[in-house]
Amino acid sequence: MTGSGAQKSTTVRDDRRRADRRRAARRRKAAARLALVRARIAVLQAVSPRRAARFALDLWCTPPDGAGRRRDDRAARGTLSTVTTGSGARVVVETWAPVAGDATHRDAPPSPDARTADGGAAGRDARSEAGVVYLAHGWGGWRGQLGAFVEPLRAAGYRVVAFDAPSHGESGPGRLGPRRSTMPELADALAAVVSEHGAATAVVAHSLGTATTVLAVRDGLPVERLVLVAAITDVLGEVDGFADLLRLSQPTRDLLGGMLSDLAGRPLGELDVRETVRTYPVPPALVVHDRADKEVPYPVGAALAAAWPEGELLTTEGLGHHRLLRDPEVVRAVVDYVTPVREAASAERDLARRTA
Repeated sequence: MTGSGAQKSTTVRDDRRRADRRRAARRRKAAARLALVRARIAVLQAVSPRRAARFALDLWCTPPDGAGRRRDDRAARGTLSTVTTGSGARVVVETWAPVAGDATHRDAPPSPDARTADGGAAGRDARSEAGVVYLAHGWGGWRGQLGAFVEPLRAAGYRVVAFDAPSHGESGPGRLGPRRSTMPELADALAAVVSEHGAATAVVAHSLGTATTVLAVRDGLPVERLVLVAAITDVLGEVDGFADLLRLSQPTRDLLGGMLSDLAGRPLGELDVRETVRTYPVPPALVVHDRADKEVPYPVGAALAAAWPEGELLTTEGLGHHRLLRDPEVVRAVVDYVTPVREAASAERDLARRTA
C-alpha cells in the first residue's frame, strides 16, 4: 500500500471510530433520559394515574428530533405559501411547477379547477396538465426530507406540492401548542393543502405520514394513487409499545387511551391503516420498505402490500428508514409508478378528442 493509500485508510478508520463514539454517546444519553422519565412516571402513578396519563400524553404528542428528520434533499427552492387548516393551524406549503417544455403535456388544454404554483386559484396552463403530486412527511419530519422526489417528478410533468404539518418544520403550532401535534392534525393538514392546491394525482408519504394519508383517504380525500414509504400501520400497537416503554400501569394506560381518543375525536381503532384497508375503498398503492428498517420492521410493509387491493411491494436492502427517501432507484421506481396515472388520463383525453 502506498503512503497516501495507508493515510486514507487510517483516516477512514478514525472517522468510523468517531462515528461509533458519537452513536454510543447518543445511546447513553437516551438511556439516561428514559430512566428519568420512567422515574417520574412511577412517582406520578403512585399519586395520580390521571396526572401520569397527562404527562405520557404530552410525551406522545411531542414529535421527535434528529439529523435524519432535519435533512434537506431539495435541489432547488420552490414557491412558498401558507394554508390554514380547519382548526386554525398555519401550514407552510412549497410548490414546484413542472419543467417547462415537457413534451408529454405541451398541447394539453387548460383545466379551470387548477391552481398556480404560488397557491392561487387559476386556470391550469399547459405546464400543470400532468397532475399534482403531494409529498407528506412523517412524525418529526419536514418537507425537505422528500426533496429528492421533486426534480424527477417535475421532469415527468407534474406539479409538486410539499408541506410541513402543524408543529413541524416551518409551520405554526398545532392545537396543543408549539412542538406538539397529533396524527389527525397531520391528516387534516394534507386535506387542507389538497383543497387549496388542486386534486391529488398521487401522494408520496413517509413513515407516520403514510398512516395520516390513509386516514385522510378514509375521511374522503380523493387520490388516484398512493406511495407508502416505510409505512406504519398499527397505531394501537404503537401506543401499546409506548406504554410498555414507559412502564405504564393499566389504569394509566386506560386513561391515556381515552385522552388520545378524545383528541382524535374518534375511536383509536379508526386510525389503524389495516382496518381502513379492510373496510373502505382505497386507491392503488406502492409500498416501499427496507429489510433493514429499525423503526418499522420490514414484515409490516410486506403484510400491508399483501393486504392492499391493487397493492405492490418494492423491497430495498440496506437503506433503513430514512435513506430510501433519497435512493436514486427508489425515486425512479416511485416516479415510474405514479406516471401511468398521467398516461391513462392523457389517453382518455385523446380518445375524447377523436370521438368529439
